[in-house]
Amino acid sequence: MGKTKRAKPSQMAAKVSLEQDIHSDLYATSKNRNKIRVRQVDEEQFVDSNLSKKILSAAREQQREIEGDLASKAPLHKTNLVTNLDSDSDSEKEGDSQSNTFYEDIVVDEADEKAMEMFMSKNPLPRRTLADIIMEKLTEKQTELETHFSDAGSLQLQDLDPRVKQMYEGVREVLKKYRSGKMPKPFKMVPKLSNWEQILHVTDPVNWSAAAMYQATRIFSSNLKEYQAERFFNLVLLPRIRDDLAEYKRLNFHLYQALRKALYKPKAFMKGILLPLLESGSCTLREAIIIGSVVAKNSIPILQSSVAILKIAEMDYTGANSIFLRIFFDKKYALPYRVVDACVGHFLRFQNDHRELPVLWHQAFLTFVQRYKADISSEQRDALLRLLQKQTHHEITAEIRRELQHAKCRDLEDAVPDMDLD
Repeated sequence: MGKTKRAKPSQMAAKVSLEQDIHSDLYATSKNRNKIRVRQVDEEQFVDSNLSKKILSAAREQQREIEGDLASKAPLHKTNLVTNLDSDSDSEKEGDSQSNTFYEDIVVDEADEKAMEMFMSKNPLPRRTLADIIMEKLTEKQTELETHFSDAGSLQLQDLDPRVKQMYEGVREVLKKYRSGKMPKPFKMVPKLSNWEQILHVTDPVNWSAAAMYQATRIFSSNLKEYQAERFFNLVLLPRIRDDLAEYKRLNFHLYQALRKALYKPKAFMKGILLPLLESGSCTLREAIIIGSVVAKNSIPILQSSVAILKIAEMDYTGANSIFLRIFFDKKYALPYRVVDACVGHFLRFQNDHRELPVLWHQAFLTFVQRYKADISSEQRDALLRLLQKQTHHEITAEIRRELQHAKCRDLEDAVPDMDLD
């Protein structure tokens, strides 16, 4: 027989008294069953540092957009034609809900309008649209398939297939009522066509909705070359902007966003919108303020800005010229001396002008000397001081004179200004 295994001490019942044994049989005792739960933390609950930076950046960007929307809904007050053109973020949320208009009514004094009209061209250039040019060329060159004309690029006219024309006539009806959503696929193909202007004419851009104009500007800004985008801006977008402002006295939100999208091609924007607007000689105060705000709020390369300043300084003067010059001066570019010299010549042209210049001119003059007084020569400084004897403003002239007298010129930093010019 095998030996009986002896129980281990841990398995033996503990010796207890009879009283305790009876008590344990009558009453239940609590057991220590408190479990220590170890919480396993999932690593996915923590956000990566790069992702957290993106989230914070998007939150700040959204906050800036909300503040910008609230500021845009406040009424725009104007004193002495001074406009609030503070810089703003270039980013935008295309999926966000959009208000119908970006601007409240801009109150323009009649006296200010009359001051602007005094310096407008007596014979403004006629406004031309894409429809005008195409109909003119069709009348002149009915037998030719392609027509090259010298004013801006080339326009190719072809015999359209009836089915193609019918398809784009259907697109025309969609664009008239477009509000949101996807654009028709045939319209997205227009920039890739050789006769894109002729096809565009079939869709009747004059009657597009404002939202369709914005989407079209996005498509054409991204897919057209510079000279082609310039033609679209000049013949389609600019006339629509001016007509909308003339009719409603404010600019639709979608059209304002279209202007911002157009600035993604700065060279085409300058040559297709800004310079033709000023060269027309009929730019109103309202147009200059609103389009100028787009220029002020967005970043523009120095090359395109320098060329624009040079062209504006050399063209015939209108009140709108001073608005855009002041906006470019406030961007504080390091301008080439040639551009600075052209600006000095622009102001010196008014030395023998006996008209009462608008306050816009004096404001642009003050901004110029504040930003570029160190880039002018001592001779130019003295000539500008002499100019102040003939063109004066009761509040601004004294500040301009003080800036010039304390300027350190580029040719001689220790040059002493002629105090007899006060």
